[in-house]
Amino acid sequence: MLVIHHPDQALHDPQWALRRGKLMEAPDRAERYGILLAAARDDGHEEEIAPIGPIDPVLAVHDREYVEFLRTLYQRWSTMPDCGDYAVPDSHPTHRMHRKPKDLRGELGWYCNSTGCPVTAETWTAVHASAQVAAHGARRVLEGVNAVYALCRPPGHHVYPDLMSGSCFLNNASIAAQLLATRFEKVALVDIDVHHGNGSQHIFYSRSDVLFCSVHVDPSVAPPFYVGYADEEGEGLGRGCNINLPLPRGTRNASWLLALDSALSKVEQFGAQAVVVSLGLDAGQHDPNGIFNITDDGFFEAGRRFAGLRRPTLLVQEGGYLSAYLGGYLKSFLRGFENDPPAG
Repeated sequence: MLVIHHPDQALHDPQWALRRGKLMEAPDRAERYGILLAAARDDGHEEEIAPIGPIDPVLAVHDREYVEFLRTLYQRWSTMPDCGDYAVPDSHPTHRMHRKPKDLRGELGWYCNSTGCPVTAETWTAVHASAQVAAHGARRVLEGVNAVYALCRPPGHHVYPDLMSGSCFLNNASIAAQLLATRFEKVALVDIDVHHGNGSQHIFYSRSDVLFCSVHVDPSVAPPFYVGYADEEGEGLGRGCNINLPLPRGTRNASWLLALDSALSKVEQFGAQAVVVSLGLDAGQHDPNGIFNITDDGFFEAGRRFAGLRRPTLLVQEGGYLSAYLGGYLKSFLRGFENDPPAG
């Protein structure tokens, strides 16, 4: 398996985020990058550092104004009087409010829907590197590499064209899928992060060339709450090209893999010529989210099933947070994909 990454991805490292009315340790710490890279190296995978290329693949998915806002946000924030170390919104528009203001605090609320995306001086550098890792992974697939793991961190599947959300800033998997769609007539984006890929769904919701499938926790009881339900099937040309398979809290291997089999059956029926996997590892039983109970065996089987599609595949890292088991979950999935059971 070719592993692609970039060291700048570790530059974004907020210590805290405001959740449940209190300051808590931020879930997406830079340490994740090191753990996942060490796990891939430990199993002997080939690796490449992605070049930091042009912004074009990002702009193919995201609004230019949003990208420019994100790029310059912290510089503007740091000139405000009495501002904190992190740029975090304290005002948000609702469905009743439709005008973007000029004041930075108002703009920040316009482009960010929660307090879960603290922006630091190095955030843009890190998230741009993460997006470039995904883009380079897609290019390597287009060049004929059959299986690539893009170690993207920060993650991205919650991001809309002009809205950061859920510790995500640029939608890496969608950037990759869009690049693949310039060559392949049909691309599938399958999301197995424990949370619904709401940003990815939105980006492709009206399109017939990209199938979006998501296996995730029931959004009525967990983020993103407002989207990710089974009756969301796409619209216009994209009707029937959006598949949501929500599952209850506590889901274990058998039910999770059954839902995954259903998603992969849709990929087969769709006739996808290439596959992007939003590879969240936060469904793991020891993940600090504590939502699903997927074991190493479950991740191994998931990897094996994706490989069974026998299509060019790009794995894009999403969630999976700090625990002693995180690297093991990645090893299990990649071993399953390569049909290489662990010794013993």
